[in-house]
Amino acid sequence: MKHLFNNKRYHTFNFHLKKTFGLKVYKVAVDAGFTCPNRDGTKGKSGCIYCNEKGSGAEYIKNGLPLEEQIVHGINLIKRRYKAKKFIIYFQPFSNTYASLSYLRKIYDVALSFDDVLGISIGTRPDCLNEDVIDIIEEYSKRTYLWLEIGLQSIHNKTLKLIRRGHTYQDFLKAYYRVKKRNIRTCFHVIIGLPGESKEEILQTAKEVARLEPEGIKIHSLYIEKGTVLEKMFKKNPFKVFDMEEYIRILVDFLELLPYKVIIQRVIGESNKNKLVAPDWILKKQEVMKKIDQEFLLRGSWQGKKYNSAENKKPF
Repeated sequence: MKHLFNNKRYHTFNFHLKKTFGLKVYKVAVDAGFTCPNRDGTKGKSGCIYCNEKGSGAEYIKNGLPLEEQIVHGINLIKRRYKAKKFIIYFQPFSNTYASLSYLRKIYDVALSFDDVLGISIGTRPDCLNEDVIDIIEEYSKRTYLWLEIGLQSIHNKTLKLIRRGHTYQDFLKAYYRVKKRNIRTCFHVIIGLPGESKEEILQTAKEVARLEPEGIKIHSLYIEKGTVLEKMFKKNPFKVFDMEEYIRILVDFLELLPYKVIIQRVIGESNKNKLVAPDWILKKQEVMKKIDQEFLLRGSWQGKKYNSAENKKPF
């Protein structure tokens, strides 16, 4: 049975990029020296409980190097590894709209000055998106291929408080609706397996994401790294962490509830074995990816199967 998503039963980012540009495009993550209001004392100093001192950045990022050198390093590394030709610069660690407007223009312009760069992706928080910042993001979204990635993690305020996000779900909605009015391509970040959340609560987040219909979503599996507040919590009062099979089942449940037009940029978190506390299966990405495909096939299912909309017809 031929499937809409190139033999996948969910709408992968790779499929979207190939369809958009006609070739495989790779992200190059960089650290542009940002912080966030949850670290600089505005709302907190220790960050979210799962965040380490470097933020959530790719291992190959050369922190401290000038932005241009980071981009050259990342592009060369990925060219050697994957024979890649075209790239999207991903402003990843911390909140990449949390600076002066002049600085935002400067770094976005640097990223777009490279011939092999097709666009940019900007990771941030909902409380770092005032109207002036959104004006700039809208301007760049009209000039280039752009994603604005906004941390949501959960729709449940009790969870957001526990993980020390420093904002509520209502704050997220206000920011998202401001962005949505500008027709900016938006990706939500969600974590499956946050402490204290039931399966029903996780799937409530899925249903709400489906209602909001962002262009994309990144789904992270909860993992615990050394040096985080989450590690201290886990060691003091161990809490339930999904095993691989449990995670795959609930992930597929989650994807079944999303419209198939929503682009799935990620389905599992990634960590380094030297930093990881738990769970160990996070390090087995390829095995997890294979088993996700198998779970869809076993169910005879696909992304959007349980999304209730007349427009959400079977995509194959």
